[in-house]
Amino acid sequence: MKVLVTGSQGYIGSVLVPMLLEKGHDVTGFDSDLYERCTFTGTLPDIPLIKKDIREAQKNDVERYDAIIHLAGLSNDPLGDYQPELTEDINEKASIKLAKLAKKAGVKRFLFASSCSNYGAAGDKFLTEEAQFNPVTPYGVSKVRVEAALSKMADADFSPTYIRASTAYGVSARLRFDLVTNNLTAWAYTTGRVYLKSDGTPWRPIIHIEDISRAYIAALHAPRELVHNEAFNVGTTSENYQMREIAEIVKEVVSGCEIEYAPDAAPDKRCYRVDCNKICCTLHEFKPQWTARRGIEQLYEEYKKVGLSLEEFEGPKYRRISHIKLLVKEGVLDDSLRRNVS
Repeated sequence: MKVLVTGSQGYIGSVLVPMLLEKGHDVTGFDSDLYERCTFTGTLPDIPLIKKDIREAQKNDVERYDAIIHLAGLSNDPLGDYQPELTEDINEKASIKLAKLAKKAGVKRFLFASSCSNYGAAGDKFLTEEAQFNPVTPYGVSKVRVEAALSKMADADFSPTYIRASTAYGVSARLRFDLVTNNLTAWAYTTGRVYLKSDGTPWRPIIHIEDISRAYIAALHAPRELVHNEAFNVGTTSENYQMREIAEIVKEVVSGCEIEYAPDAAPDKRCYRVDCNKICCTLHEFKPQWTARRGIEQLYEEYKKVGLSLEEFEGPKYRRISHIKLLVKEGVLDDSLRRNVS
């Protein structure tokens, strides 16, 4: 299958693309590669790459593909809060534009990187895909709006699927430290403290990036009638944790560390638990292989292998918002986060 992966050079894309290639797919990437200076370990796969801002996509960019996996966008809440109008432009408007171009070009499958953050402030009840949305950030709002727009476009010739991933973790060539499990493990390794900035009570479903990638591949391979205009919570129902529970696992894995709460630690308004039975019962190819403990062990071993320092962990290389601000300061990007042409 000819597959276009937007965001192919990012945290998830750099793991998903090799897995697609292993399955025999013909993969092309689409990415502005803002994080080209942020490779943590290893290399990215050598595939054809359309190096372009997703906002500048044209019909000829998406022609001749059987499917598009759309990962590209501002990737988290801090980036969404940085300039909320940019989240609207990039995550919402550009995604809808891309889908319209894909539909006109005859692309049959469109897999959208949605998020369980759509549920936002939802408390401690398990949420199925039918649960009410309650996003509390521009990032979450953008995902909800794109799902709604794509649903209206679904027809006999264009089949969108909404991959609502749990909070990601795990080692990637383009590692991020602004994700809770990656972050807490890095704090523990570099300082001996598992440092919590909330009071530890909020619930969050978590999932390894390899398992997220398995979900995309399972949806891509599934019969159309199983995934057409359908949303899937991606994760394992047993992998819902309170933040303090993740911290406890980190403490057990990283020897000699202690849990510490920030002086101003307070409840995080983002609190949700998700039921992932639908994807397990519907997409039989999806077989998640990671648990939080195994993932933390993987992260810890990788941090030791590269000799991660506190300066590197706290610096702008692996924190998306910090790196973006650095690129703007250096003049690589303008205020709209487009590359300046020298």
